[in-house]
Amino acid sequence: MIERINAIKAELEQITAKDASEVEALRIKYLSKKGEISQLMVEFREVPAERKRELGPKLNELKNFATERINALRESFANADTGVEGLDLTRTAAPMRLGTRHPLSIVRREIVSIFSRLGFSIAEGPEIEDDWHVFSALNFAADHPARDMQDTFFIQRNPDVLLRTHTSSVQARVMEKTQPPIRIICPGRVYRNEAISARAHCFFHQVEALYVDTEVSFADLRQTLLYFAQEMFGSDTKIRLRPSYFPFTEPSAEMDISCNLCGGKGCSFCKGTGWVEILGCGMVDPNVLDSCGIDSKKYSGFALGMGIERITNLKYQVKDLRMFSENDVRFLREFESAR
Repeated sequence: MIERINAIKAELEQITAKDASEVEALRIKYLSKKGEISQLMVEFREVPAERKRELGPKLNELKNFATERINALRESFANADTGVEGLDLTRTAAPMRLGTRHPLSIVRREIVSIFSRLGFSIAEGPEIEDDWHVFSALNFAADHPARDMQDTFFIQRNPDVLLRTHTSSVQARVMEKTQPPIRIICPGRVYRNEAISARAHCFFHQVEALYVDTEVSFADLRQTLLYFAQEMFGSDTKIRLRPSYFPFTEPSAEMDISCNLCGGKGCSFCKGTGWVEILGCGMVDPNVLDSCGIDSKKYSGFALGMGIERITNLKYQVKDLRMFSENDVRFLREFESAR
């Protein structure tokens, strides 16, 4: 029996396995009920008593050695680098594409970032508003066309509750509760009762800015606009201001930028003019300041507003506004590399 014990031990010292199934086969061969070591244990019962003291410890030592060797092999496969460390085995086997931000979100974040570098903070307000904050506080006359049902969505035919038509209502709310200096930017969704087409929609997104303080001038407005245009469209961008009219600003202007496609030389996009309109602006009308509880004799300010869809059109040459709200994944995937 001594020879068999030594032979089995020598075999155990040399055993190897390629995988866990081979380890299990070795366990069965040596340690199962019908394994070689178990057979030695059965034969040990017939050994004369005088020899049991000699063979017993050796047999136990063999069994312990076999157990250690097989457990070591099993652990080596359990701890081996299988190439799936960190892999989520609950994921579907089908390829999964990475998502991306919506193009309007990308442009909105960029606009907000530019104005934040000028010290503007974000202000937000409700989308369901009242007549005072949307119209009256902003110097809209009682018979102004914007109050007509064809332009405004009223709630349950109530002429005093409506979906805001611009984010200027946020400016009115801030001016009611805050004394200058005020420097805010108001991004958000707005609604107008218009037919949906490639160039118009019943809802869209705006960003408006308001700066009120002592000695704020039109020169401050122009410099702010130039900084924004060059940060958004490139350092070579030029701007021009054309006289316009808005109820809540006086004087008012519309701002054009040099066409970023042709560099101002004229193309089909800018209709041969070399200029593209992007926003409206002006000095806050004193009546608006007074309506919101701000002394117009002491303070002055400027306001500006732009459509995020308009800026996105210019930046990415998207010609159909409806693409922004239809969630066509083929369209959205075009912005996977955008910020």
